Amino acid sequence: MASANGPLVIADTGHHRLLLWSRRPEQDFAEADFVIGQPDYGREGRNAKGEPGPATLNVPTGVATHDGVLAVADAWNHRVLIWLSIPESSNQPADIVLGHENFSSVLANRGGEPSAATLNWCYGVAFIDGRLAVADTGNRRVLLWDTLPERNGAPADHVLGQRTFDCRDENAGEGVTGLGMRWPHGIALLQGMLFVSDAGNNRVMVWDQIPDGPGTPCNFVLGQNDLVSSEHNRASYLPDAAALNMPYSIASAGDTLVAADTANSRLVGWGPGDISQGAPATGLAGQHDFGSKGDNRWQLPVRDSLCWPYGLTVAGNAIIISDSGNNRVMLWEKAA
Repeated sequence: MASANGPLVIADTGHHRLLLWSRRPEQDFAEADFVIGQPDYGREGRNAKGEPGPATLNVPTGVATHDGVLAVADAWNHRVLIWLSIPESSNQPADIVLGHENFSSVLANRGGEPSAATLNWCYGVAFIDGRLAVADTGNRRVLLWDTLPERNGAPADHVLGQRTFDCRDENAGEGVTGLGMRWPHGIALLQGMLFVSDAGNNRVMVWDQIPDGPGTPCNFVLGQNDLVSSEHNRASYLPDAAALNMPYSIASAGDTLVAADTANSRLVGWGPGDISQGAPATGLAGQHDFGSKGDNRWQLPVRDSLCWPYGLTVAGNAIIISDSGNNRVMLWEKAA
């Protein structure tokens, strides 16, 4: 995640660390300025092969910045770490932890049942119109805090995907509907609409506005013909412009919604006025046409190919993509 010119913060998930660049890189292979989660750049291991703390990580995934605040979904520690200012040195400790009451605890749902204050495999995090949003993936829900939490373990104010905070059933235990989720990952806001990428149901859920009540069902979805379908590529092997296959991440780029259509190894986009129930995408990257799929188009990787794009964000005129299957991060500048 980055602002227009920096800093750039990347979750290097498999190495259990964050890499930070003070300025957004302008050339290939730029070295990071700081590392968080490991003693040095040559080390790896969950929680730095030690005890968990405010500067350790275990499968970090989602990253978000806003007004100088950094939030990181530390997925396998079942917590979100918050720095109240962007770190300016290696292994600068986080200021606040969510999901637990302290930095040394790491059990899913604090070792018990879910509540407004617990997390379980939280893979996504975003700042949405002044709110903090977390994709609490293992609990099949999205949690919303109306304001930035100021203390460890602060409970969320709202839940989506479940009717109550104490439930974690797949699809809210009701089958596929506009209410439940199976594997939420990405969260975005565009033109007042809230979007959640529900990867397990191969769709993006859309609310006309940010809900303020628990368990509010979405208004419509992208990637499926209706609210009750969930097959990848709409039950076809090959995709088309209206299909999705495990979309893990979404982002707003100006007036365009961009989705990382992960298992189709492509990016798809919907422009202004194109977003409605089951609407086909109008933009495409990573494949030559909407009917094609395949990691790197079944070839060696090149600058315009993708292999399981996982993370996605927008910074200024650049779309930043975690191209996970190619073990690289790509910065694509949008045409003027």
